[in-house]
Amino acid sequence: MKATAELQVIPLCSGVSVREEIIRVVEMLKGHGFIIETHASGTNIEGEMSEILAAVEQIHETLHEEGTARILSYLKLETRTDKTPTLVSKRL
Repeated sequence: MKATAELQVIPLCSGVSVREEIIRVVEMLKGHGFIIETHASGTNIEGEMSEILAAVEQIHETLHEEGTARILSYLKLETRTDKTPTLVSKRL
């Protein structure tokens, strides 16, 4: 099922700056081949819902393996039955 999503990943206990962890998150999302748009508070994603959910799991597993003790993520998903959801259709 096609979906659009907004993902906000918040690494905790990583010090004041979380830039390196967020760069890693964006790299992983790009590696999945999603259409993404980053913004100040997160990343918009377009892709298959099952793949988006699997990517979020991979992000948590990878950041934990790389030393991030605690991660808080917020995920908003949108699916539709009347048309295929896309990020392009969301632009004003």
